[in-house]
Amino acid sequence: MTRLIELSHRITDGMLTYPGVPGPRLGVHLSREASREVYAPGTEFHIGTVELAANTGTYLDTPHHRYPDGPDLSGVPLEAVADLPGLVVRAEGERSVGADRFTGLEVRGRAVLVHTGWDRHFGTEAYFHGHPYLEPEAARWLQEQGAALVGIDSLNIDDTPPRGERPAHTLLLGAGVPIVEHMTGLSALPDTGFRLHAAPPMVVGLGTFPVRAYAVVEER
Repeated sequence: MTRLIELSHRITDGMLTYPGVPGPRLGVHLSREASREVYAPGTEFHIGTVELAANTGTYLDTPHHRYPDGPDLSGVPLEAVADLPGLVVRAEGERSVGADRFTGLEVRGRAVLVHTGWDRHFGTEAYFHGHPYLEPEAARWLQEQGAALVGIDSLNIDDTPPRGERPAHTLLLGAGVPIVEHMTGLSALPDTGFRLHAAPPMVVGLGTFPVRAYAVVEER
């Protein structure tokens, strides 16, 4: 038997994901009322619109987000973002997550998800300040050991701001390792024994986009 676990935040009108990034604007292209003039009696539809920054909600970073010549959303293969064997690393209560947290773990070919518990602050001002992040040495270790994808339930996988440096992004995306930020629900996952799905739409020229991340847990 299998069980599905939601790992994404809902996207709502005006929500804030990251300081300075505008919230999404949800609208209507064709209302149900207006559609009654287009379709046969008794038939109606709703066609909505959405205007959003690509870094909204739970989203995936591709190499193109950091490097102009890196694969974008349409260039990253499905195998890199879907049906990946998963591993959760518990780091609740830690501000900086060091390489020692990963020592001895087999991460090659796996989606490594860092559970900090920071998602409990999502949607509040507290979420934007003092968030957990990966130390550069940890990102380097994951890159060198062949992690397939790295996710975190925090504002950013790197410390912010300072000086705008992003070593974890630079190391992981430079090695072709996608990143999923602003995850949630990692506390419900087992440490192993699940598969991660976090595929974005194939938008040419974009490096990031929201995903419906979820885990398929194998139960016996």
